[in-house]
Amino acid sequence: MSHDIQTTPAGETTERAGQRRSRYSEAALTPPVDVIEDKDGITLYADLPGVSREKLNLQVEAATLTIEAESDLAVSEALRSSHTEVGLGRFRRVFTLSKELDTQNVAAELAHGVLKLRIPKAAHAQARKIDIRVA
Repeated sequence: MSHDIQTTPAGETTERAGQRRSRYSEAALTPPVDVIEDKDGITLYADLPGVSREKLNLQVEAATLTIEAESDLAVSEALRSSHTEVGLGRFRRVFTLSKELDTQNVAAELAHGVLKLRIPKAAHAQARKIDIRVA
């Protein structure tokens, strides 16, 4: 069986370039995240530059929150980069959530490359006032 291996302008075979792309397609950047807690729950802010709503996947399963996203910043195949600071367009971050949080009522908002997640505290974890009877 013969292989038709072509050479790219950089001297790398297309077969090797394909293997490199495959390796990077599985890798992902860990987006920076800020978590702010208040008496009613937590708000999480994740930096996801170039990510659209269609390429963002949020999932809560049991006590695990998973954020996965792909950047929409496409580079023309006609261009050849001489230097790349960030070569991956995929993001992934996984969090273990407290049982005090209400994972059924997560609210998400994406604006200008920043994901905002609001996760309220569960009813059993909310502070409540106790009435005192006078006897």
